[in-house]
Amino acid sequence: MPRRQRLQAAGFPVHIIQRGNNRQACFFADDDCLFFLDHLAQLSKRFRCALHAYVLMTNHFHLLLTSELEQGPSLLMKFLGQRYVQYVNRTYRRSGSLWEGRFRSSLVQTEHYLLGCYRYIELNPVRANMVKDPIEYRWSSHAANAAGKPVSWLAPHGEYLALGSDDEKRQAAYRELFATELDQQLLREIRVSTHGGYAIGSSRFREEIERALKLRATPRRPGRPQVSETPGTDHDFRRGKSPVPLTGMRQ
Repeated sequence: MPRRQRLQAAGFPVHIIQRGNNRQACFFADDDCLFFLDHLAQLSKRFRCALHAYVLMTNHFHLLLTSELEQGPSLLMKFLGQRYVQYVNRTYRRSGSLWEGRFRSSLVQTEHYLLGCYRYIELNPVRANMVKDPIEYRWSSHAANAAGKPVSWLAPHGEYLALGSDDEKRQAAYRELFATELDQQLLREIRVSTHGGYAIGSSRFREEIERALKLRATPRRPGRPQVSETPGTDHDFRRGKSPVPLTGMRQ
């Protein structure tokens, strides 16, 4: 069965997750994380991807970014994955695949959902019981977003910048977002949408994405599938082209 086409659109935030093969470790030491982040910074600039948030866990990682190029996230992940696998195989004298298939991704609606993805990503170490407070975890963007740690290649999204009139106020407002747990419905939506390659957002946002890209952006409801496909599904997609321009679409 052919795999679903990936939702891709320039100028829209994208949540990305990549896991180690068979859920095994893909980061083994601090030097591995440093190598990964160094090349992430280089390739993000090369493929015009503004990186908003990230976390490196033992056996997977998350990224939240916006690219000026439709293929930017895919190119970033391709070259980053290749460089990192070569590094790991050389360093640890191993061979074979490091990643569990292709990376998962989801377009994210800016309003009401983007900051939720920030929180989802940076709270990973807390949910994994690795730390009690995300500020304690070294390998994430939380110290930069919540406390102003200098990270020159991190690019705050406009929704983050709107939290306050200056850095101190924005960081305080951002920390306040972490005072409560992430809504369980949003948590589930992020997981289901990213795993399935759907859009994260309102019904209206998903419908707009489907009309523009001619790809399904909403998970199917449980039950027997429909016999015929309706407009906006995979059968209508023309590879490499968006039949309706995305300019001006509400994010």
